[in-house]
Amino acid sequence: MKLFICKKSLIILIAAILVAGAAIGIFAGTASAYSHSGERTIIIDAGHGGVDAGVLGKVSGEKESDINLSIAKHLKGYLSGAGFNAVMTRTTQGGLYGTSTKGFKLRDMKKRKEIIENNNADMVVSIHQNFCPIPSKRGTHVFFDKDSEISKRLAQSVQSSMNSLNGITTNTVLVGDYYMLKCTESPSVIVECGFLSNAEDEKLLCDDEYRKNVAYYIFRGIISYYS
Repeated sequence: MKLFICKKSLIILIAAILVAGAAIGIFAGTASAYSHSGERTIIIDAGHGGVDAGVLGKVSGEKESDINLSIAKHLKGYLSGAGFNAVMTRTTQGGLYGTSTKGFKLRDMKKRKEIIENNNADMVVSIHQNFCPIPSKRGTHVFFDKDSEISKRLAQSVQSSMNSLNGITTNTVLVGDYYMLKCTESPSVIVECGFLSNAEDEKLLCDDEYRKNVAYYIFRGIISYYS
């Protein structure tokens, strides 16, 4: 695992960027304004794909896998513009399992882990959408592995940023016993961006402009973590 070292001037610059981005809402320009010393590799994992659609929008029928990919692509744009080496595990609507025969899900997970390991990831951010039998449940939840303090700090940073996007929710980070959180010793989180079982969240997540905003606020949480 590599350490990220910030100079005082860089911390001041990051703080200014975060304030400006939140106040003005200019996303693309904000990303390109941030730079750092030494390239860091961030793996962006768009959950599901192919025959594994994930959950579906209760009204729209929109696939979680497609929403995940859209947000992941936007996030890659922000991170690449900021000078990070942003690598996506999945770049198309297809899965990573090869053929959809028995055991495809495990093969898919192992391929994602292989990508993380081969790229010597400094951070992993896995994008997902949520679903709950209680339709009033909404907002973002960020998960981390209970045995990783650095992942908890990253989760808290992203969760705080996402809460400011949602406005109406003040969710807290959650412990998750998930495969994707155990693929590296570097900080790793799963970001459940919203509930496709909630009418308000679903409507927002079906809008590409909102997906861009989601990606930006995840990006903002990552920058806050590194500062």
